[in-house]
Amino acid sequence: MKKLLVFSFLWCSAYALAEGPSTVAITNAKIVTVSGQVYAKGTVVLKDGLIEAVGDNVTVPPDAWVVPGEGMTVYPGLIDALSTVGIPGAAPAAAGRGGRGGATQAQTAAPAAPAAPAERSWGPEDRPQTTSWLLAADELQAGDKRVETVRGSGITTAVTYPTRGIFGGQGSVIDLVSGEKPAEMVLVPSVGQYISMSGGRGFGGGGGFPSSLMGIIAYVRQLYLDANHYKLVKDAYARNPRGMQRPEYDRALEGLMASPRFLLPANQAVEIDRMLRFGAELKGISPVPQSMILYGAREAYSPEAVTLLKKANVPVLLSLRWPTPPARSADGDDSNETLRTLRERDQAPNAAAALVKGGVKFALYSDGTDAPRDFQRAVKKAIDAGLSREDALRALTVWPAEIYGIADRVGSIEKGKIANLVVTKGEIFDDRTQIVMVFVDGKKYTPEPPAAGRGGPATDEPGAGGNQ
Repeated sequence: MKKLLVFSFLWCSAYALAEGPSTVAITNAKIVTVSGQVYAKGTVVLKDGLIEAVGDNVTVPPDAWVVPGEGMTVYPGLIDALSTVGIPGAAPAAAGRGGRGGATQAQTAAPAAPAAPAERSWGPEDRPQTTSWLLAADELQAGDKRVETVRGSGITTAVTYPTRGIFGGQGSVIDLVSGEKPAEMVLVPSVGQYISMSGGRGFGGGGGFPSSLMGIIAYVRQLYLDANHYKLVKDAYARNPRGMQRPEYDRALEGLMASPRFLLPANQAVEIDRMLRFGAELKGISPVPQSMILYGAREAYSPEAVTLLKKANVPVLLSLRWPTPPARSADGDDSNETLRTLRERDQAPNAAAALVKGGVKFALYSDGTDAPRDFQRAVKKAIDAGLSREDALRALTVWPAEIYGIADRVGSIEKGKIANLVVTKGEIFDDRTQIVMVFVDGKKYTPEPPAAGRGGPATDEPGAGGNQ
């Protein structure tokens, strides 16, 4: 009988954790709102998944589940500005720079006899490596174990993208709740189109078009030109369809036009210059209003890159996967590495502070540093290189929210916003800080005790927008 009672208690506790009370009050805690003042001993009330009240003179509702916050600090939930979390098996971006490289797509085994030559060459009209119509919101799976891992870092919201090919698809803003229905995670279904400059060497992994950086740039430009013509024909047909052949539906162009912004990769200063010029050209061609974001930005520490970004007024997503020595150089032998590689490895963590100083809007993204300790160390590396703690927090909360146009819902602790919070013992991003609990949509989650992650070796390019 005693065992039965214990089992019933544990089952009920698990159920309560999953569902959570409708009203929660965290009292007598230090509250860092980000958007306003810091309350030394404040109270924040969550009700029905929203922030009901915050301040130092807040009345606790009588039906609230009270969390004593003495010795704790409450922060807004962190936002990963470029990720693939929620999409199990999502392919990483082949290369984050506006340059060469990248894995080819999978191919079937070659037949015993040589294949007959193709009747024609593959070209841009075949839409190679393009899935612009894909919505990350439609690809989400509740069983992705990375949701729990990433949430353990204090990340409550992720902008997750399909990342396969050249036009990977449309990113979605998701809240990292655990449940049986992926739809419960979706905050905004479409926020941008992910574009890679290294989707693969040729259509279908062969030697067709595009097979070089120049070919990929030409193809991206062509798709925008096609979209412009496509919309003109559609609009003309909508005005007066009689006597006019109806335009053929093109899901690749529809997906492109459905994207309110596009993401372009750039690491080195010369690539940043190239992609800023190319992005401005695409905005001029685009048949619908679109804004531009650059991602990667590993060389944004250089004054030249900062000047270019400031002048163009283009926001940046800065990768937290800092360059590390390749395995062969683990013993310190860097004789085979170029001066540029050595300089980039040394200076890359300075990029965040340089962007702040230059007045460039930016956000940090995990880029595959999923393990909580790895993520924490990566942010701390930028702080040690000159980024203030306050700006590090902003770069993971309110700034990504502003870049994606969702600052009215997430990114700070304010009345009426979504109840996404991180509760810590110690100052966030410190080595010994413990994340005690995380609230997502007002639901409480308790992270597992942190374990040091090994972290992966960095490549020459930023990864797939995360989670490699």
